[in-house]
Formats: sequence, C-alpha cells, structure tokens
Amino acid sequence: MDISIVVPLYNEEESLPHLAEWIDRVMAEHGFSYEVIMVDDGSKDNSWKVVEQLHEKNSCYKGVRFRRNYGKSAALNVGFGRVEGDVVVTMDADLQDSPEEIPELRRRILEEGYDLVSGWKKKRYDSKLAKNIPSKFFNWTTRKLSGIPLHDFNCGLKAYRREVVKSIEVYGEMHRYIPVIAKWAGFSNIGEMEVHHRKREFGVTKFGMNRFINGYLDLMSIMFMSKFGKQPMHFFGAVGSMSFLFGLIAFVIVCVLRISQRIFLLHSVWFYVSMLFIILGTMLFLAGFLGELICRNSTTRNQYLIKTEIGNGEK
Repeated sequence: MDISIVVPLYNEEESLPHLAEWIDRVMAEHGFSYEVIMVDDGSKDNSWKVVEQLHEKNSCYKGVRFRRNYGKSAALNVGFGRVEGDVVVTMDADLQDSPEEIPELRRRILEEGYDLVSGWKKKRYDSKLAKNIPSKFFNWTTRKLSGIPLHDFNCGLKAYRREVVKSIEVYGEMHRYIPVIAKWAGFSNIGEMEVHHRKREFGVTKFGMNRFINGYLDLMSIMFMSKFGKQPMHFFGAVGSMSFLFGLIAFVIVCVLRISQRIFLLHSVWFYVSMLFIILGTMLFLAGFLGELICRNSTTRNQYLIKTEIGNGEK
C-alpha cells in the first residue's frame, strides 16, 4: 500500500465529508493505493456516523472510536498501530490541512530519504495573540532545546516512513514533540516542507490556552526522558551523591569544630544543614534506584477503551 492517512478527530461531522472527497480526488489523480484511518476521540456529535457512512461507500476508510476523549496523542498512537502503508501521513480533520500536499510529502520521504517530513505553516490564519505569537515562542524554545531545526513542531500535517511510526510511542500530550521522539528513537533525518494553511470552515478550535502550559511541561518531560528515561539513576544518583557528599563534608567539619570546642553541636545551623543534605542525597539515590526498577514497565500507559472499530478486521 502506498499511503496510510491517520486523521484524529473530535466533533468534526461537518468537515469529514468534504475532507474525504478531497482525499479521494487527490489519491485518484496520482493513482495511489491508500487507506484512511479516522480515530474518533470521543466525539459528542455525529462524527462517528459520518465515519461509518464513509466506510460503507469506500472500504479504504477505516475507523476507531474511543469511549471517551483521550486526546490527540492517544488517537495518533492507536492509528499508528493500524497503518499498513509504506508512507504514513497525519493530518487534522478540520480542513485546515490540505490533502494536495500529500504527494509531495510522500516524494520527499521516498526519493529524498527523509524519515519524517514536518509541515510548516509559514502563513497562518489563526489569531496572532492567542496562537501565532505563543506558537512562535514555543517553537523557538523547542528548537533550541532539541536541536531539531523545525519552524512548526505542532503542525498536524506530517509524513513518516512506516518504520518510524512503528518504532515510537506517543502518549499524554506528546504529539507536539513527535519529531523529538523520532530523533530520540534514532530517526534523525528529519525535514520540513512549507505547507498551505487554510481557515477553519466549520466548528471551533478544540485547543485552549492551557496547551501552552502543558506543552512546556511535556517538553521538559520528554527532554528528561530522552536523556535519562532508561537510566534514571544517572540523574537521581548523580544529584543524590553530590548532595550526600556535600552533607558528609559539612558534617565532618562541624564535628571537628565541636571537638575543638569552637561551636556547640546542637546550636550550630550547619549541623542541621549537613543532616538535611545527607538525608536528601540518600532519598534521591533511592529514587533513582526505584526508577531503574519501574522504568518504562507500565502495562497500562497506552491502553484506551475502544467502543467500536470498522475496517480493521473487527466485526
């Protein structure tokens, strides 16, 4: 299969028929074999009925329906687990991403050898105060911390080599950092392509200002995991050892001063400071040890309750 298209959606019943028609037209023009996996992230409207109708008309359309809203990362992760195409494309369901970009994205993956090509919405039609300015600052920070020279990390329109999406795990709110996760997994050939951004035609945006706060917390989390995710002892053990050593040295100095009768032990603030650092160092060291034991062994982190599924071998 040439292309798998993963479309996470939430309350997009008006947009879906137009998006499907547009995708079908582009795929037919280029003669691609394809599948479209639509993941309904707990929509409250008739989005799932539309997905069922699309599947009845065209078996290339497949669907997964969550019992509740888990978020975009969950939808992408479940979609990635079901793709079969050589090239995987993700795009939003709100018609702000253009399917016309898909052939060029696919070409760059296959002919130019990229592992991942991220869209760059250089000209945006969103609110400058609410989205554009915060988004530029967010992207600048991520670019500096990750070392990946992308202008738009959060663009929903991306193309991947299938091996990439089968090798990474997206959870929580980590969809913003898929390029970072891919680089962490060893797929460092990451490119960027300027894409057209369209105004929203139906409905309202599903993202609030809290995504920027959560975004930076997630960035700190993923940067920590990329460096110490498999060896948390390297961080906690190092910091704990330094704290313990500082406390031990301070305690020895306090004891020497006490023996020389220059201070009263219990009246010295340095005695309590030394005890604090010794205890803190011990606790951090133990935290690193426990982290090594439980690191990445959670069996429920990416389990989502699926209500209905069509077109993926389910009856």
